[in-house]
Amino acid sequence: MKRMVSALAVSAVLVAGAAPAVAQSQGDWTFGAGIANVNPKSNNGTLAGGAATINDDTQLSLTVEYFIRDNLGIELLAATPFEHDITIAGVGYAGTTKQLPPTLSLNYHFPTKGKVKPFLGVGVNYTTFFEESSPLGTLSLDDSWGLAINAGADWQVSDNGALRFNVRYMDIDSEAFLNGASIGTAEIDPVVIGVAYVHRF
Repeated sequence: MKRMVSALAVSAVLVAGAAPAVAQSQGDWTFGAGIANVNPKSNNGTLAGGAATINDDTQLSLTVEYFIRDNLGIELLAATPFEHDITIAGVGYAGTTKQLPPTLSLNYHFPTKGKVKPFLGVGVNYTTFFEESSPLGTLSLDDSWGLAINAGADWQVSDNGALRFNVRYMDIDSEAFLNGASIGTAEIDPVVIGVAYVHRF
């Protein structure tokens, strides 16, 4: 939560320095391609009686956004599968899983006269887990639905192109099972840092 607040504060500073003017137009589409790092929070809950730790991963990210009104867009985030190792205190390496976190957000892009255009968004994340494996037995993780917060800025490099930096917070919690028995809830709740090129059509 502290990281989410920090991300929102950064965007607020960017907005404060921007003068109101040019809008993103209703009916515009944007497509973005870049990389995203999914970085789970430091305390990932208790699994099988021990404190769990889930590592980060970086993958290709893709976004598509349609502007339903000037400055207001609906964005879909997609990515190639992220892979995370799971360790448990007192056990060590406990397994690995892959996941996909498609996220749908409603973003407001602040109109500015300058090249930097900040935005804030809120939406919903769905995370599906697959290809779980563990030396301890058969591991499985439930899929997750949760809140997603998005904050960032576009730096215009041409009339239709921009470099984007953004930070997302995702509420991701998944019940874990080993050999069919529940061993606790993995509290992932990552901050996702992204860098991309975004093109407007």
